[in-house]
Amino acid sequence: MSVFSEAELAYLRGGGPHRLGRLATVGPDGTPHVVPLGWSLDPGASLIEIGGRGLARSKKFRDVAATGRAALVIDDVLPPWRPRGIEIRGRAEAVPGPVPLIRLIPERVISWGLHEGATIEDTYRARDVEAGEHA
Repeated sequence: MSVFSEAELAYLRGGGPHRLGRLATVGPDGTPHVVPLGWSLDPGASLIEIGGRGLARSKKFRDVAATGRAALVIDDVLPPWRPRGIEIRGRAEAVPGPVPLIRLIPERVISWGLHEGATIEDTYRARDVEAGEHA
């Protein structure tokens, strides 16, 4: 079972311009760092995986290794002005190896513009993810 709603899954699986996200990390000294990057939804649809060239040497990888925390925003805007997106906050793992990656395990999911509603406020959803939901 996915930690994401059907509307959120449709958005995450939809491709297009929202294949680019922004990952926020914090260094050991508390300095924030935000970087645009590509991402993928794991086959079980319960976490986000981030890879890329030079990942193991990157600040984001070092930050995640040091703090174990990260947040990712994936969003876009439909015309004439309909913002939509998802924010995923949670525990993060820096996985070394021949193909290093960052795994973002959701603890809080916030979305807007993805569910039905007359106004953007009506489409807002926020929830905490229970530990057992990732299985």
